Amino acid sequence: MARTQGSHAEITGPRLREAALRLFARHGYAAVSMRQIAAEIGVQAGALYLYTPDKQALLFALMRDHLEDLLADWQPPDAAPDAQLESFVRHHIRYHLDRPDLVFIAYMELRNLAPDNFAVIARLRREYEARLEAILSRGADVGVFDVADTRLATMALIAMLTGVTTWYRAGGRLDRATIEARYWEMARRSVAAPVPLPETAPVAKLGHASGGDI
Repeated sequence: MARTQGSHAEITGPRLREAALRLFARHGYAAVSMRQIAAEIGVQAGALYLYTPDKQALLFALMRDHLEDLLADWQPPDAAPDAQLESFVRHHIRYHLDRPDLVFIAYMELRNLAPDNFAVIARLRREYEARLEAILSRGADVGVFDVADTRLATMALIAMLTGVTTWYRAGGRLDRATIEARYWEMARRSVAAPVPLPETAPVAKLGHASGGDI
């Protein structure tokens, strides 16, 4: 028997999540209804509840999976702190430029999470932040970085790096490789320890010769 439009067999979990992601990013979580999500994928609203208990569960799943994928996709390389920082910066830029809608939701919709869901997302965010903070702490310990407050530096760097998604547009003046390189250079300079000046021979003080010019 041919499937009729709106039958349960035509909807899949991935399609539901993709539709929710598009609508949440475009209109905001609070303004989107389950009926709108159903209409986006061409099914009856009641069919959605075979795949998710409610809209809150959809938002939570999008945020949680985004952060779990981010954590799984990058591990600090076995390298010096400056090389680890470069790896972190470049990966963060690439990963986030590929997922602007997810990044937008992950930051802008935190206020709409239920308390228990918020606690899970906050833990995952802290886990990611802790990786960068560990790199900065290690670099400061060995004199590669000059960071007075590693926690503050961590939050400032992540805010700077994530901000790329707010202005980047494909086909703009800078390509992605150039953006990645320039963000790395800005990050490096913001935490780099000053290079000591080379020692120079002392300059003898010159005095005035008695009764004449030097």
